[in-house]
Amino acid sequence: MSDVFTPATKTPKVGFISLGCPKALTDSELILTQLSAEGYQTSKTLAGADLVIVNTCGFIDEAVRESLDSIGEALAENGRVIVTGCLGAKTGADGGNLVRQIHPKVLAVTGPHATQEVMDAVHANLPKPHDPFVDLVPNSFGVAGIKLTPRHYAYLKISEGCNHRCTFCIIPSMRGDLVSRPIGDVLADARALFEGGVKELLVVSQDTSAYGVDVKYRTGFWDGKPVKTRMLELVQALGDIAEPFGAWVRLHYVYPYPSVDEVIPLMASGRVLPYLDVPLQHSHPDVLKRMKRPASGERNLERILKWRAECPQIVVRSTFIAGFPGETEAEFTHLLEFMREAQIDRAGCFAYSPVEGAAANALPGMLPAELREERRARFMAVAEEVSAQRLQRRIGATMQVLVDAAPGLGRKGGTGRSYADAPEIDGIVRLLPPEKISKTFKVGDFTKAKIVGTQGHDLVAVPI
Repeated sequence: MSDVFTPATKTPKVGFISLGCPKALTDSELILTQLSAEGYQTSKTLAGADLVIVNTCGFIDEAVRESLDSIGEALAENGRVIVTGCLGAKTGADGGNLVRQIHPKVLAVTGPHATQEVMDAVHANLPKPHDPFVDLVPNSFGVAGIKLTPRHYAYLKISEGCNHRCTFCIIPSMRGDLVSRPIGDVLADARALFEGGVKELLVVSQDTSAYGVDVKYRTGFWDGKPVKTRMLELVQALGDIAEPFGAWVRLHYVYPYPSVDEVIPLMASGRVLPYLDVPLQHSHPDVLKRMKRPASGERNLERILKWRAECPQIVVRSTFIAGFPGETEAEFTHLLEFMREAQIDRAGCFAYSPVEGAAANALPGMLPAELREERRARFMAVAEEVSAQRLQRRIGATMQVLVDAAPGLGRKGGTGRSYADAPEIDGIVRLLPPEKISKTFKVGDFTKAKIVGTQGHDLVAVPI
């Protein structure tokens, strides 16, 4: 008996492992959409698949280890593995491909954002059975394709790559310079998602504020009308498309350029959520200079205070690095003071970790690992103190909550998120059993709830 796959015997099955950030997740969704459009099935197990695709992350050492371990697991359980994603673009010590050095038995390796290359590798190792139109794909959102998120929210990638050269980051070497998607394609995807039942659209990229810079903000077309390829016009159009559906639009990875100020009135008026995910990384001008970040700490503080004055309900989330090479105690203290003054609602922090290929590795003043970790812990203590204070102000308020879990139609309570909470990175709203017996809700519903307390990073509320 030959073990060569033939389409006449069965529908080919592909296993899939998706690792990394939301940008990588949207790459996975593109690949899965194309697989389904060509008639492949997705296998629930690695062992039951004809081959396995692993979409990897290569940003920090921990992510590299997780990706290499996942490739090893897929090889052990299945044996036929195609690797894609950021780790696929990394080179090893001898200049060869890192993945092939560690796992020479993989069938193929591609870099990130490489749907066609992945499909070519699949075709070479597992011939496609047929080629129906994408609209016939089960569980897809038409032109927006298949989504790996729960059906009531979805990520919308607006661009690929980044023009910055931050010294701690190797993303441009893996994903290239900024390439903005045509605005008509982005808005078509958005409408398809809302029409398919998505209640929350999360806009992602490497640098959302820079959308359109690479094409000089050229005019595109949507519904027969001219629309500039620029963040302001994009956000205005997304707000317009979301409004009839009563859906949310949430902005991520927004660099604090002056142009962002133009979006704040849209948040104040309720066109898009008053929520900004701004990757600040630090506050001290000297550290930001060593990081080669595109803005200074003083202007960041002024800008955030201005945003709060214009839109008091705005929630700002950010990420920071503690223990960057050369960081003095005074520079770190400056960061803690900034956190208290800026009142960052939600903050994450990494202790600086040398990443192979990053320019920061050559900077003088590398701090001991223990000190880097100690500063990270000190930062998070302040961040949690600020966050807890801001959560306390919510007690007594009535908020709209998007339901993520609702056992028994919510009669026993459930969990959800307010406009202040992005999925998986922020807190949640713990919903208590409703006081009215007639009150029910299900996953994907919006429900009003009165905030009655806090629990760590979470709110506790009674549905009303």
